[in-house]
Amino acid sequence: MRYHALACDYDGTIAWDGHLTEHTIGALVGVKKSGRKLILVTGRELDDLMRVCPRLDLFDRVVAENGALLYRPATREERQLAEPPPEGFARELIRRGAERVSTGRVIVATWRPHETKAIELIRDFGLELQVIFNKGAVMILPSGVNKATGLTAALRELGLSPHNVVGVGDAENDHAFLALCECSVAVANALDTLKRRVDWVTAKSHGEGAVDLIDSLIATDLKELEDRLHHKLLLGKRLDGPEVWLQPYGKNVLIAGTSGAGKSTLAMGFLERLEEQAYQYLIIDPEGDYSSFPGSVALGDDQRPPSIQEVLDVLAKPDADAAVNLTGLALNDRPAFFEALLPRIQELRAKTGRPHWILIDESHHVLPSSWKATGTTVSHRMYGTMLITLEPDRVAPAILSTVDVVIAIGEDPAAMVKKFSETVAQAPPVLGSRTLKPGQALAWFRDSSETPFVFQTTVPRAERRRHRRKYAEGELPPDLCFYFRGPDGKLNLKAQNLAMFLQIADGVDDETWLFHLKNGEIAGWFRRVIKDPELALQAELIQRADVTAGESRKHIRREIEQRYILAA
Repeated sequence: MRYHALACDYDGTIAWDGHLTEHTIGALVGVKKSGRKLILVTGRELDDLMRVCPRLDLFDRVVAENGALLYRPATREERQLAEPPPEGFARELIRRGAERVSTGRVIVATWRPHETKAIELIRDFGLELQVIFNKGAVMILPSGVNKATGLTAALRELGLSPHNVVGVGDAENDHAFLALCECSVAVANALDTLKRRVDWVTAKSHGEGAVDLIDSLIATDLKELEDRLHHKLLLGKRLDGPEVWLQPYGKNVLIAGTSGAGKSTLAMGFLERLEEQAYQYLIIDPEGDYSSFPGSVALGDDQRPPSIQEVLDVLAKPDADAAVNLTGLALNDRPAFFEALLPRIQELRAKTGRPHWILIDESHHVLPSSWKATGTTVSHRMYGTMLITLEPDRVAPAILSTVDVVIAIGEDPAAMVKKFSETVAQAPPVLGSRTLKPGQALAWFRDSSETPFVFQTTVPRAERRRHRRKYAEGELPPDLCFYFRGPDGKLNLKAQNLAMFLQIADGVDDETWLFHLKNGEIAGWFRRVIKDPELALQAELIQRADVTAGESRKHIRREIEQRYILAA
């Protein structure tokens, strides 16, 4: 199940003029019976909501006051998520002529056209408050508080990720929380600006539109909306221009290639995309290559293998990722560890939809062809899995057969595709002779009629940082070093990296420095050797400017230090 919660606005979405119909209530009951959570996200004050909503008990959490208050109907507990305006703020608003002013635990609300009075009062009081509109309503809240921040707090309590939530709304103040949800829906009576931003607009209005959404949610888990969703994961860019995207749910990917071909580079770039969009991931790392991957919690080392409970404890937090180092286990014990871990991960996924992705490096070690727990029950339940291997024919065929996308890297990608096809007993696609340059990969989307194609992979930040460290403080070969020789060629001062370049630049005479700067040698070195066109451009600008030697040195140093971390 992909969607484990429905987050819905109240007025104008599930309610008409503040009232719920029996038909809508019945649909909400159906959501609960399907095992999903219900979250109400409303701008109403809680006391007012309790008066008008007859079945507040159906909701697992209520986000009230446009994100400022969290309420648990089962226990009747409240939690303020922000500080209210100072005492006397609402009274002063009324004194200045605003009408229909109401106050909640945090919110102060009025109606149009009194928003000008509210803004003037905020200015006069010197407060960090914001004004949010909900059709005719004017809501005054602390800066940064909205339905998205309130929903985030509710999901954190429920142990859910926004990527497992479908949201539905109708008005201006619903933009933020709908953008947070994996699938965003507007009912037919919604504002046009909202309709243009969501993934789907129902054919019916108000509660009847919400009922249609709920019926589809229960019947199909909204599979029919898959291609409309705005959340996608970037793999790279085709050689002929278009970007290559992957749907974030339900897909299995194989990365196959020879040692040193760039499998880890591609995988790390993919992990960065997951991290950027807050998809939770689990790395199974047989050789300890991902222990220092930024953003993840490293578990285990070469002296001590992690426990299954340690892994589950990290993944219990929706915003935490885990890298499981198996080097502390004997090679023959690694399949058994994963066999014991996998059912627990499947249980977590069944309950929460997380982790969204499982990356299994050197998967022929963890899921060898001899692996016994590879029946249809296990293989059919696996999704969101990325397998990485240099020998696809050594991976369990039942697992390999679930792969949707094959990515081959290295000198002979056709051979990798052929090995995969033979292992899963499928005729390979016609590829012919293919030669890949560094950073290129061959993609075969098995569920598409499209011919496999070559694309340029996305370079991960970690790889860019590694290159930057090399240029900053590494040891460049002699033919790539910068040599300060001066106008007469009397010097021979070698800078084997940027740190040494700056050290020598500070020590040489002005004539030598300006000689290399003004004839373009410094900009050329930045562009040709350091491979930093932006730094080269800045050097060219300084080269053409009418500045002294000292000023130009300072400019160049500042530009380098802004881009590279140099040891003190």
